[in-house]
Amino acid sequence: MGLIHIELFTTLDLVAQAPGGPDEDPAGFPFGGWQAPLLDDVAGAQILDAYRGTDALLLGRRTYDIFAGYWPHQKDGEIAELFNRVPKYVASRRAPDLPWAGSVLLGPDLARAVRELRERHEHIKVVGSLDLVQTLLREKLFDRLDLWVHPIMLGVGKKVFEGGVVPTNLTLLHPPVADPVGTVFLRYALAAGTPRTGDMSAPDRGLGPDDAH
Repeated sequence: MGLIHIELFTTLDLVAQAPGGPDEDPAGFPFGGWQAPLLDDVAGAQILDAYRGTDALLLGRRTYDIFAGYWPHQKDGEIAELFNRVPKYVASRRAPDLPWAGSVLLGPDLARAVRELRERHEHIKVVGSLDLVQTLLREKLFDRLDLWVHPIMLGVGKKVFEGGVVPTNLTLLHPPVADPVGTVFLRYALAAGTPRTGDMSAPDRGLGPDDAH
């Protein structure tokens, strides 16, 4: 079964809206393009490495439109080659035109469609697509969560965990890595079960002997 990876750029206050430019998602958001001054070679190498092995993209409609207006016109570079080559699966409540070669509209039962993608692909990457991400979080239809947390706070904008979060356990796959400007790369995997609770005033914090450490 394939893995669904969510790839997101976020601020310290978890705003993930329009990191790439002012025209991505401008409605009520004055900070479009906030990532550009903070992107360096270290983060660029991390991003490139994260996409290696990708054999499908899963995108929301807005992100698809942005990508379809840009990537088909880019011929050079590993990301451009990858994005133009692999299938693009689009989640949309409507029936939009999909001009980018290799694009497929998913059916109305999104959860079922995403599960079927796992049967056909090994590494499916979800890029941006915050509304879609909320559905994947709510349904626990993801396997990896990559966050690049940038050292700024905006106070406004759509957030990573806007409205799709349910109680979920995650496992940190690698130690966090900070680049020279202070952006921290975090990679998590979905883990079984739901978060437990304890009691900090109890000798074992309210946990059993096997869970106290």
